[in-house]
Amino acid sequence: MERNETEILEKLKKLTARCCTALNPSADQNGTYIAPIKMHSYAELGCCITEIIKLCIVALENEAHQNSNTFQQPINVPLILEMVLQMFPLDEFELLSEIYEGIA
Repeated sequence: MERNETEILEKLKKLTARCCTALNPSADQNGTYIAPIKMHSYAELGCCITEIIKLCIVALENEAHQNSNTFQQPINVPLILEMVLQMFPLDEFELLSEIYEGIA
C-alpha cells in the first residue's frame, strides 16, 4: 500500500509541476504567491488600473458619479475582461480534472 501511495504522490508532483503555473512563489519567501499578468507597456498597465478603478466607482456609486469628470470616456470593459481572463487558472482546473479522473 505504501508503494502505491508513493507512486500516486510522484504522479501528483509531476502533474502540479506541469499544470500549476498561474501562481509563482514570491521572492521574499513569506508564503505568498504572485500571479503574473502580461502587459505590453506601462501605459497599458496604467490604463488597466484606471479602468478597474472606474468600474469599481460605477459599481459602488453609479448615480453619485454620473456627472463626474472621471467618466468622460467610456469604461474599456474588454480590456478588463482580457486581464481577468489572463488571471483565470485554467491549468489548475485541468490538474483538478486529471486528479479526479485518476482517483475516480
